[in-house]
Amino acid sequence: MGKLDGRVVVITGAARGQGEQEARLFAAEGARVVLGDVLDEPGRAVAKELGAERAVYVHLDVTREDDWSAAVAATKERFGRIDGLINNAGIVRFNALVETPLEEFQSMVQVNQTGCFLGIRAVAPEITAAGGGTIVNTSSYTGMTGMAGVGAYTATKHAVLGLTRVAAIELAAGGIRVNAICPGAIDTAMSHPEGVDPAVMTDLYRTKVPLRRIGQPEEVAALALFLTSEDSSYITGQPFVIDGGWLAGVSLF
Repeated sequence: MGKLDGRVVVITGAARGQGEQEARLFAAEGARVVLGDVLDEPGRAVAKELGAERAVYVHLDVTREDDWSAAVAATKERFGRIDGLINNAGIVRFNALVETPLEEFQSMVQVNQTGCFLGIRAVAPEITAAGGGTIVNTSSYTGMTGMAGVGAYTATKHAVLGLTRVAAIELAAGGIRVNAICPGAIDTAMSHPEGVDPAVMTDLYRTKVPLRRIGQPEEVAALALFLTSEDSSYITGQPFVIDGGWLAGVSLF
């Protein structure tokens, strides 16, 4: 018996990183998963590996209403229902706030914030129609604090927490629990800025994180599983930080 037997879950940004690991773990726990992404080749490859009975890939630009409508329709056609959503898709750009071009700021708002809103709006009615379920939004460690160099990203991740809390209140009557995960430094492309040696970043995280290592996407997937399964049946509207202790503070030793 898996923790998600019989469930149908849509996962965005599922072609790689945290989303890929969530799809793999959820499928292993009995769910049928819909992998949404704009990275078509790797997304299809993951879905093919998981098997046609267990997974399907759909092209999903989370900033486009039409793509969300098509993804919902494809999911219902293939699996008949939707029980859960993981709003995982996101982007980050590194820049000082006063040097951030408006276009760059707006692109992060569109993907990280608007994409999350559109996902909730498109999928929540389907989850209610299926008898209830869960939504897990991906915020960030920076959604709980501030960080120089990622001002636009930080703003969007604070917004995701606001959306999570409001959605939890409004959707509870429909049997939907809504929570957020707040990852710190996780070993994915997002935590390794372009042009910077990954080994340098990994060493940096070791000095900043109390557990002295970068996190793994499989660890984030395990938290997403907890929040999607009945193990968290009385939890809604909450942020869950998974950062190796980074938010706890700094050590002088």
